[in-house]
Amino acid sequence: MTMFFADLVGRTDEDRRAFETHPVVLDAVAHGMTLERYRALLLELYHVVWHFNPVCAAAASRMGTPALEPQQAVRHFLYEHMHEETGHETWVLNDLEAIGVPPATARAHGPNVHTLSLNGYNYWAADRRHPCSALGMLYALEVVASVYGGPFAAAIREALLLDGDHGVSFIASHATMDAKHMADLRQVLNQVRDEAAQAAIVESVRVNFHHFTRIVEGV
Repeated sequence: MTMFFADLVGRTDEDRRAFETHPVVLDAVAHGMTLERYRALLLELYHVVWHFNPVCAAAASRMGTPALEPQQAVRHFLYEHMHEETGHETWVLNDLEAIGVPPATARAHGPNVHTLSLNGYNYWAADRRHPCSALGMLYALEVVASVYGGPFAAAIREALLLDGDHGVSFIASHATMDAKHMADLRQVLNQVRDEAAQAAIVESVRVNFHHFTRIVEGV
């Protein structure tokens, strides 16, 4: 029997490739960004990260009864993941402050339409599509972080002449942290057997890759 994780990778490969081969993404990973564009990206990331745990909490609250073992495993995975991600929006605020954006300014920033679309879809999917859709959000964002976070952080550090991880702590840390997260996510995804749940996860991966590409493109 094919494990769902492998099936998910295959069914969303074109969506991942659409992100990684986008000219704006390729240029950012190779050459970094200007200070203005990097500030704009972090301002959007702040809102993505801030809503990350609330989306997971909404999904966990809509899981089935404890007797449904696969959903119980997903719920517990979300609990643990939320614990690990708690406060990470503060890391984004710290990076913004390091490149000249005060926390009050960052918090007052209104997210653009692509960020609103990403967050809006994830809340809606957890509530109306299937609570397991949150796993699709996790998969897409952790692929971005674990595969592209390291090269992007290095390019930004060089382009903006930053000292160490000063200004890139969020992106640099998640480049290594999310490699372990992906291994944990693989394990829980392989426990998802329900076809409706699997379809919702596939859709979520596709939508999250699409909107995250638009976020990067838009700054």
